[in-house]
Amino acid sequence: MIAPMPEPIQSPASAVAPGFADVERAAQRIAPHAARTPVLRSRSIDALAGTTLAFKCENFQRVGAFKFRGACNAVWSLSDDVAARGVVTHSSGNHGAALALAARTRGIPAHVVVPESAVKSKLAAIEAYGATLHFCAATIAAREAGAAQVQAETGAELVHPYTDARVIAGQGTAALELLHEVGDLDVLVAPIGGGGLIGGSAIAAKALNPDIEIWGAEPAGADDAYQSLRRGARVTDIVPNTVCDGLRGLLGEINLALLRRYEVRVLPVEDAQTIAAMRLVFERMKIVIEPSSAIALAAVLGHPGIFRGRRVGVIFSGGNVDLDRLPWQ
Repeated sequence: MIAPMPEPIQSPASAVAPGFADVERAAQRIAPHAARTPVLRSRSIDALAGTTLAFKCENFQRVGAFKFRGACNAVWSLSDDVAARGVVTHSSGNHGAALALAARTRGIPAHVVVPESAVKSKLAAIEAYGATLHFCAATIAAREAGAAQVQAETGAELVHPYTDARVIAGQGTAALELLHEVGDLDVLVAPIGGGGLIGGSAIAAKALNPDIEIWGAEPAGADDAYQSLRRGARVTDIVPNTVCDGLRGLLGEINLALLRRYEVRVLPVEDAQTIAAMRLVFERMKIVIEPSSAIALAAVLGHPGIFRGRRVGVIFSGGNVDLDRLPWQ
């Protein structure tokens, strides 16, 4: 196990928020490596929600999650000399697998600091893609300290799961594809954990349609983004308690700034609603999504006053589920 260390050395790429041009460049950069995921619809779920829904299915992305977009953009942004030293991150699963695969596409080492409580199927994926695992305690502080130690020992480039501008720009390519395919939407809904996906989505969507509303769906048991926007300052003292293991990261500073800039609003969602939405998608759409994806649909179903009668884009962020621990069993 990695011993606690001071705050990690942040990558210079995390210092400045990306813009729409960065998202467009990311789309070109990752095109040879990332999948262009399908947009699916469901008449029966439309009827339940009282709206017209377009689901951007990142559960069909490589590694089974949108995270490959950001990781791939970060890895292929590196100069050859920096890339040769490898990359390091901390992750509960999806970002770690994404960075491991992105590193493999470039033939460079990858190190992933993982909490001991991480989902086994996600850990197996990280190892299968060739990364070296480093275990730590199940806290954000321990994860960041572990990444700092590996960075100091190896010289690897830190690719933070959500505060890295290269990652944020890459995540925004999912919304870019969605809007290019379906045209105008009234609303875009995406999950929010650390804020990389919602931040990148807001950049892309607002550039293409300045009138679109952006809503983040956040677990009620990990609602630091919701509380941060309410209080006017970043909240860091919340201990996450949610079935959405991919949404337990604390909102980053750069990500909070993007929420404010693009007037993103956040809806806290109870785990019971998320689990019901996940099961509904399994039953009606016949596809596998994880709780951290289902929360976006749960937010729509739980707030008909906001979404009824509107054209709504929903980003399904991933489909990595431990089949031995389905949340309704």
